[in-house]
Order: sequence, then C-alpha cells, then structure tokens
Amino acid sequence: MRFTRTRDLLAAALIAGLLAHLVLRLAYDALPLLPRFAGFTLLVISAVDVGLAFSLRARILRKPGARPVQPLTAARAVALAKASSLLGAIMLGGWAGVLVYVLPARGEFEAASNDLVSSIVGVVCAAALIGAGLWLEHCCRTPPDPHADR
Repeated sequence: MRFTRTRDLLAAALIAGLLAHLVLRLAYDALPLLPRFAGFTLLVISAVDVGLAFSLRARILRKPGARPVQPLTAARAVALAKASSLLGAIMLGGWAGVLVYVLPARGEFEAASNDLVSSIVGVVCAAALIGAGLWLEHCCRTPPDPHADR
C-alpha cells in the first residue's frame, strides 16, 4: 500500500470543483439555500481521525502503558486515513467550486450571500479533514527498527 499522493488529492479536488461549478452554472436558481453549517460534519470526522491518530501513535511507538497495535487495526486505520483525505479533497473541491460561483454572484442573487458563508465553512472543514486524514496516515507508519544495524 502506498501513502497518499498530493497529486491524487489535487486531481480529485479539481474534478469535484469543476463539476460543482458546472452544476451551479446550470441550475443555481433552482437550488434551495445551502445549510450554513453543512460542512461541519467533515470537522467531526476530522476530530475522530485526530483522536485515533494520537492514540495509535503512542501505541505504535510502544510508549509505556500503551497496548501494542494489532496489524489489522493499523490497516483499518490506514484505510480510514486514505478515505478521509480523499473525501476531504473531493469536498474541498466541491465547496471551492461553490465558493468560486457565489463570490461574484452575491450581488445578483440574495441566496448567494448565505451560500458564501456555507461554502467558506465547507472549505475550512474539508481542509481540516484532509489534514487529519494525512496525519492519521503518518501516525500509522512503522517506526524505524533501532536494531536494524545488527
């Protein structure tokens, strides 16, 4: 399994952003208002990822009092980390697509002012999810073996 590449996250974000922007250009006037804190769920997921990362890091580094990590647990955590960073990239692209559309349109549509706040919250929460997913993935790395030179 390879670690998450920046280019993969950038590609997912770019595609999602372009699709979101296209949908808004075609049908923005027919869509309901975006919930102001719609992106907040991503922040909750990122908090779970960060909590798991700190717990696993202590266990993987074999700090005193920490139980050892089962290999399957570490593999599941890496899968969660990769899924979180990819979801964060997709949502960041989607919210950025909304932001790019509503920023200049906030004078034309009354709903665009509300959607501007929603898109900023979404972008920030999606960026937090990307960071948390990458941090969890980093924490799941096996530390170097101190006895490797023997």
